[in-house]
Amino acid sequence: MKNKIAGTIYGMALGDAMGMPPELWSRNKVKSYFGEIKEFLDGPKENDVACNYTKGQYTDDTAQALIIIDSLIDTDFIPNPNDIASKLLDWADKENAFENNILGPSSKLALSSFREGKYASEATNTAQSNGSSMRIAPIGCLFKSNEKINLANYVYEVSKITHSSDIAIAGASMIAMAVSSAMENDNFDKIMKDVYEIEKIALKLGADTINPSMAARTKVGVELAKKFDGNDDMFLESIYNIIGAGVITSESVPAALSIAYYAKDANKCSLLCANLGGDTDTIGAMATAICGAFTGIEKINKKYLEVLDKENEVDLNKYIEILDKKRGEKN
Repeated sequence: MKNKIAGTIYGMALGDAMGMPPELWSRNKVKSYFGEIKEFLDGPKENDVACNYTKGQYTDDTAQALIIIDSLIDTDFIPNPNDIASKLLDWADKENAFENNILGPSSKLALSSFREGKYASEATNTAQSNGSSMRIAPIGCLFKSNEKINLANYVYEVSKITHSSDIAIAGASMIAMAVSSAMENDNFDKIMKDVYEIEKIALKLGADTINPSMAARTKVGVELAKKFDGNDDMFLESIYNIIGAGVITSESVPAALSIAYYAKDANKCSLLCANLGGDTDTIGAMATAICGAFTGIEKINKKYLEVLDKENEVDLNKYIEILDKKRGEKN
């Protein structure tokens, strides 16, 4: 399974870094500015968020995922929300994340409150944005696909300090489950079945909100993937216009799952997400992590891996080793 865990971690970083330059730009703006993204690029100075990064650098999606693993290491993999929040806050201060507009709205408010010794339950219980989903992929490596209840509960404990709404917990659980199932199965329809099943379980854990079914939206996305198989541009156009590509969980999670289903390959997936428009880095991180779990790291372009290692001063293999060891102990 180490190959699949490595595929997940590097896939997440790949999709994040490839999708960084156009993040939060419309599909039309992405097309007019870049034409087509075919490689790692610097964040444009015109992009208020991506201007903080250079080509091959991943963003807060991957950074926060690794911070969560750091916290779990320190707490013997028993989630401690206060420790997670403390580490996220330390990272945010170090990266000037508040000033540079790097944090999402829910995380920003929750961490600001935590700094003041408060728990912002009103904000976390109504969180609609995808901060919990964007950083959750590695958690899927710790569970077998038949451990849905345990996985969903774990996701809740890891996420609730910033995101405790039903949609946020369900979206994160669906991404983690997709990774878990992709590590075991060679059939993407089976992966989607596991994903659909965990939504019902996870929705019961978070605070009630008004949102559409992400499983239903993903099923539409899967049908679009089948309809436009081989026509990348029409597929992306349809996902953008019908499923949505914004920062809210009910759009970005179904979009990521649909693109992963369409691509089934981390290299292709990272480029599709980058050219989608919308929340490209986050959708890229989620979808490409799933594809990396599906194929393993051996199928990821070695040049991509080299750039990621060079441009990000973090030893991703350390996290791969730790997750592989923990999965071995657990199972």
